[in-house]
Amino acid sequence: MINLVRRNLASYIVKSHVSFSTPLRFFSSSSSSSERQQLLRTNPKVFDILLHRHHFTPELASRVASALAHLKTPEKADSVLSFFKESGFSNTRLEKIVKYRPRLLSASLEDSIKPKIRVFQDLGFSSDDISIIISSNPAILHLSVNNNIIPTLSLLKGLLGSDYDLARLLRLSAWFVTTNLEQTMVPNFDFLKSFGIPTERLFLILHSYPRFFLLKPDILKRSVDKAEEMGIDRCSKVFIYAVRSIASMSNEAWELKLQGFRDLGFSESEILAMFVKAPSAFSGSMVKIKKVKEVLLGTGKFSMSCIVNNPMSLACSIERRFKPRIRILEILESRNLITNWPGLGKVYTLTDEKFFQKFISPYMDEVSDVYVPMSSVRGRRLLC
Repeated sequence: MINLVRRNLASYIVKSHVSFSTPLRFFSSSSSSSERQQLLRTNPKVFDILLHRHHFTPELASRVASALAHLKTPEKADSVLSFFKESGFSNTRLEKIVKYRPRLLSASLEDSIKPKIRVFQDLGFSSDDISIIISSNPAILHLSVNNNIIPTLSLLKGLLGSDYDLARLLRLSAWFVTTNLEQTMVPNFDFLKSFGIPTERLFLILHSYPRFFLLKPDILKRSVDKAEEMGIDRCSKVFIYAVRSIASMSNEAWELKLQGFRDLGFSESEILAMFVKAPSAFSGSMVKIKKVKEVLLGTGKFSMSCIVNNPMSLACSIERRFKPRIRILEILESRNLITNWPGLGKVYTLTDEKFFQKFISPYMDEVSDVYVPMSSVRGRRLLC
């Protein structure tokens, strides 16, 4: 079993009496007296290094200088920051790390920090990969290389199969490195595989919802039981998505979600039918779901049964998906270019490019005065 032990870096700090002078003008008068007293114990040399050499904000520089008030060798902080910059860390990511782990700047660069960065470099991670991972979870730098980091990365690589997939996962969620995977991910993965869920589908879920696999196994098992109680077959492709949706909420939150659908006018059988067909649609906020329902019914073209038959429509963006398309269809109908609207399924499932080809391109001459095509990363956007 992998035992993740966080290294106490306090041992690297050398206690010393320092001057009490520091630029406290950067803090608001609303700071508590305890905070102000803490800021009186500061390290002006560290403050100067952070502010002028590494261009930290005055507020953060003062807070870090306060946390390192007893550091005898401010040059150590300079060396640590310089190393991170040479390793590809941007100032934004460095500030994020130092904000939550200021005492890292008092750690031994050669004995503590470099070996941990080197582990990721030896796996072929890019400097961008490493900076994203470490800034997302600075606690990694408190772990033991041999007892924690290497065993955890080896376990993940063995499961995923390649350094590329390992880097991809950790960019999404660096928490895998500081979590006891033998007590969470490993049993959860094995438990789900025992249902016959293909490994490829589990990997898809892993990269879409990484923290799902870090749930406590008992929570996952209860979620599986609830999904089965709702009539979802373990062999169904949506089973894993149903389990994830249920597991993402507490029992109280789940009941509130169901009540929310009832309040919107859906019957028990309709709620069950929608969940069985598209469990992911239940992950959205009820505020958004209500707004989508109102927009769709407001067209006068779609009914509640249309929504029940197309529950994933409730997960679509109103501003980016529905409003532009509904506006286009309204214009086409008002100019007698179409007599019937397409079904809701087509309205929300077609890509922008396909929607353009089917409903805009044939009528470009007739709607050129109101249609402005714009390119975007998702294809053509429909703007009126």
